[in-house]
Amino acid sequence: MTLLLGLSFAVISGLIGLSMSTELRKADYTATCYEIAAAVSSASKVYYSGSPHYIMDNYHWASSNFQLSTCSFEPANAEDVGIALRLLAQNQTPFAVSPSTLWLAFLLSHSAVLKVKSGGHSVNSGFSSTPGVQIALSSFSEVVYDANDQTATIGLGLIWDDVYSELDQHGVTVVGAKTTGVGVGGIVLGGGRIYLSNQYGLSVDNVVSFELVMPNGTVASITSSSDPDLFYGLRGRFNNFGIVTTVIMKTYTQSQVWINGMHSMRHVANFVSTVTDPKACVYSTTNYAAGVAVILTILFYDAPTYPDGIFNELLAIPHFAEDISTRPYSNFIQTLPANASSGPRAMFHWVPIEDFTLSMLQMVKNQTLFYGEKLSQSSGVLISYDLVPLLPSLYSHSNTPSAFPSLRDSGQGYSFIEVYYGWTNPNDDEAILQLGAESAAYMKQFAVDAGHNVSNALLYPNCAPPGTALADMYGDAVSSLHSKY
Repeated sequence: MTLLLGLSFAVISGLIGLSMSTELRKADYTATCYEIAAAVSSASKVYYSGSPHYIMDNYHWASSNFQLSTCSFEPANAEDVGIALRLLAQNQTPFAVSPSTLWLAFLLSHSAVLKVKSGGHSVNSGFSSTPGVQIALSSFSEVVYDANDQTATIGLGLIWDDVYSELDQHGVTVVGAKTTGVGVGGIVLGGGRIYLSNQYGLSVDNVVSFELVMPNGTVASITSSSDPDLFYGLRGRFNNFGIVTTVIMKTYTQSQVWINGMHSMRHVANFVSTVTDPKACVYSTTNYAAGVAVILTILFYDAPTYPDGIFNELLAIPHFAEDISTRPYSNFIQTLPANASSGPRAMFHWVPIEDFTLSMLQMVKNQTLFYGEKLSQSSGVLISYDLVPLLPSLYSHSNTPSAFPSLRDSGQGYSFIEVYYGWTNPNDDEAILQLGAESAAYMKQFAVDAGHNVSNALLYPNCAPPGTALADMYGDAVSSLHSKY
């Protein structure tokens, strides 16, 4: 690991101490922008305030993660990324990376801060934005299917919508994001659970190799055999070891899928407790906005039709609306309105559980109403509690260790509650973050009291709120990674 000696493991803690020096050195950041522009190939570009490219490169899904960079840099190839990394470290210039919108942060040697943005769905302040140089990976936009190896090479400048649509043409897919508008990077480096995970595992379980630009500018292909330690770290630890520009993933044959969307959550508990078909999935969300609570349940089957009887109880429920159809997988993902909540300040939280009982479902509905009303008393605009029931076999699809989940035992939970709060006033940040933490803690304790073995379950990094301790996400892997890197 000699190439990584200049890379500090202190990710989040390093960001705070840089705020004062960042302001003092703004002029130096401009000089670094000029140096990058002069050193890289003509195919790569540097943009400044006022340019449409600059505006797009600095876009973030949540305003809580927004900063204006001194310039944005769009590298055309991995070699130019390496040139920029060396200059940024040499000049101690903070930077962030944005393919189309990713999220992450790592600390380079000499206090040069990197944050990576792939789809821009990171909500925590400073996680993929910077006052320094915003690196936009938009040129890394390839999707190349290899029918012989049954893999796809995917650029980290893409969102998953583009990946799914391209692979649809070949009748295959990959394990990526579960909603529209999400960047490749945060999912493929952070974990990734979707409708196909009961069959194929997490996104990180399906990575074959990473193209990584090291802190010293070296470009390397990282696999489980070429560098098992670094492969371990990249699977779940984000871009803390350099900048990943492309990834090769396993592909799977993908037919059209059957879906149904309904405004009801009745009998979900019975479905979860009785159906073990890995192609079947139920995804429910309870939302509160403008004084109104709304429930949406999606029934999913990974085939053009579902087996007789599997959804009969759910389909028999009287409900306000439904959308039943067979459609391409990519089209299904694009119908899920994740981008409808873009713009406000935002917070995610994550509660691991084992299964969704009737009492658990009722508790989540009560939480939605209680905290929805609380947020509406401030600048809160939307809260959402997403219920993601998966099978106990979730973690059994890979024998290759990963930084996340570093543990794959029965104590990690295999079903989850994903919490989202959106608001507009920065003055409400502290109070609303506290409410989110309060709700998540209550739900986890509710699960523990109900007998769920999740008291020591690790927190999913993509949904970790600001200030989350590294040990709460990576457990004992923190000391292991620190000793190696």
